[in-house]
Amino acid sequence: MANKRELKRSINYICSDLFAETVAASLYDKKASKENLEALLASILIIHDDFIRRVSYPEPGLAPKAYYKAIIEDFNKQVSEIIDHIQNL
Repeated sequence: MANKRELKRSINYICSDLFAETVAASLYDKKASKENLEALLASILIIHDDFIRRVSYPEPGLAPKAYYKAIIEDFNKQVSEIIDHIQNL
């Protein structure tokens, strides 16, 4: 991790790409239910907000390197879950 700014940019880019992919998948697949689509879009926004907040305000008492490494691992895990949901639309 170079710095917080680059980590926030990466989170922003990934979340915006996920959002765009979800919208595109819903437009091309007419079978997708509106409730599932809205829940998936809401979860992307919640993940974005949560991780930006976690990067901005680190928990006191934890080593910075371990803290940010844990954030990156958690983010990658949640992104892979979102990708699986997009594929199943």
